[in-house]
Amino acid sequence: MGFVLGSAAARAGYRLESFDAIGSTNDEALKRIRAGESGPIWLVTSSQTSGHGRRGRAWQGPPGNLAASLLLTTSVPVNIAATLGFVAGLSLSDALMRLDIGEASISLKWPNDVLVNGAKISGILLEGEPRDDDASAVVVGIGVNVVAAPQGVPYPAVCLAGLGATVTAEELFAVLSDCWIERCAQWNDGQGMESIRSTWLERASGIGGQVAVKSGPREVHGTFETLDADGRLVVRTDAGERVLVSAGDVHFGDAASMPRTN
Repeated sequence: MGFVLGSAAARAGYRLESFDAIGSTNDEALKRIRAGESGPIWLVTSSQTSGHGRRGRAWQGPPGNLAASLLLTTSVPVNIAATLGFVAGLSLSDALMRLDIGEASISLKWPNDVLVNGAKISGILLEGEPRDDDASAVVVGIGVNVVAAPQGVPYPAVCLAGLGATVTAEELFAVLSDCWIERCAQWNDGQGMESIRSTWLERASGIGGQVAVKSGPREVHGTFETLDADGRLVVRTDAGERVLVSAGDVHFGDAASMPRTN
């Protein structure tokens, strides 16, 4: 079975291009933006050879895992377009809930991870470039551990096969593409962000618990209180200060109290 769009995605006019293997679907999408592509188009593969995550970190994608990048154009401001990461997280968690992956607890870790039984199964990376007409071209990259999870990483990781699921990357993508249509309609160019935020918080990992966030030279410790209206992490420090965090590396629970050296 090859990659196909779900029926709702096809009806909505989304396009699809799949690759037997490719270096990075996000890099390919960015290249197409510079060539004038405006989307919406999904670029997908089950064999990504040089993927990357946030801050240029490598994202391992052995054959059988899913790498999918959605290229689309939006006229909303950049700070609103950035909330598409929450749309992606909800869409993937929706897809996993619809598929038979066995007994599993699915949750979301701020800002861009999907967890199964507390271990990372997916990473989400948003990239993009401004256009001359004040619109923004956005790439929503989603990598999912389908048949294998990375080894030697500083966080627990899991794959669908390790959970006993027989779901393929192709099957997962078809469901994901339809779940995206539903959640993107809910988002509604940012006008539905409060509803997206509310649902995301219902699935949030670590809420109410200890958290440490490292952003550049700054490190904030406290309690993960909530998300604000723009999707920023709200941390209540031990001193009672309410700190808003826009980006950073997040550690929950016992890991939040461990010293960081990088």
